[in-house]
Amino acid sequence: MNAPAETIDPPAPARTARPAHVTHTFRLLLRREYWEHKGGIVWAPAIAGAISLLLSVGLLVMAIFFAHRSVAEGHTIEHNGVTINGLDLGTLVSQLNSEDMRQLADGLYMTLFMSSSWPFLVMVFVAFFYCLGALYDDRKDRSVLFWKSLPVSDSATVVSKVVTAVLVIPLAATLIAIVTMLLFLVAISIAAAAHGANPLPLLWGNGTPFVLAGQYLAAIPVYAAWALPTVGWLMLCSAWARGKPFLWAVLLPLAFGVASSMTGLLQLVGLDRHWLWGNVIARMLLGTVPLTGADLSHASQAMERGELTNLFSVGGIYSNFAEPSMWIGIVAGAVMIAIAIRLRRWREEG
Repeated sequence: MNAPAETIDPPAPARTARPAHVTHTFRLLLRREYWEHKGGIVWAPAIAGAISLLLSVGLLVMAIFFAHRSVAEGHTIEHNGVTINGLDLGTLVSQLNSEDMRQLADGLYMTLFMSSSWPFLVMVFVAFFYCLGALYDDRKDRSVLFWKSLPVSDSATVVSKVVTAVLVIPLAATLIAIVTMLLFLVAISIAAAAHGANPLPLLWGNGTPFVLAGQYLAAIPVYAAWALPTVGWLMLCSAWARGKPFLWAVLLPLAFGVASSMTGLLQLVGLDRHWLWGNVIARMLLGTVPLTGADLSHASQAMERGELTNLFSVGGIYSNFAEPSMWIGIVAGAVMIAIAIRLRRWREEG
């Protein structure tokens, strides 16, 4: 008997992998940068904020100690003709008028600003050295060959590093600064409550901490644009230098600055002998510092008016976009970033 013929099913069509969406790929690149540099992005400003908080609380404890000792020695507090015995802040607060409350808000603003400034100081150095090593380290350890084997463009890779430098690092430092500020304000509130004052209307009711936190967050896009020339220059050196990118990035502009000052060549075109330092070299090397000349001018005017809470107002910060130097720097930074992308395509040597 003949065996029945076996039927062979046709092979199922192979499933083709759907290419990842560009936004998903870019998000993965940002996540890669975060995990590879988590120490600098998060832990360095967090440690700086913790040290600042400990020092601030220590100074607060010392101030309370000396105030108690002064009261124990028989000293009294006099305000508006009213003599207050002991360290009763509740009685003192009841004597404050609107002008006194405004001055208290200004003093609180500056206190919170100083206590929260340490994470930003660390951020300046973290962003600077992150940009210097962003493209150089991949070539140094030869991992650039691995990343080039993946379906990820050089443009997406470099732009992810730029976004990390101008947005992710400042955002992390800003959030840590706000947490540091609020924790210190909680410590002040506990001290005020322990001495008879209600901290809610006295310290929180004027909205000073929320104003400062809002100004910090609103400033991130402005200083992202302000940092582009520095980020572009540092990444250009990172992509180009065969070794020691720090020396190339710093010494080359300084050499041009010294040469222009000594020779006076800029005077031939009607510019000041030292014009290059403030308008070019400073923008190439100091852009990670979140402070501009327009900010200093606005802060000086606010101090003259006695409006300390407006030192870093949102309107003053965004007025930087009215300066031609801001837009010139944005264009220059974009050009240098584009050159860095081209160099990454060509250079693979360590």
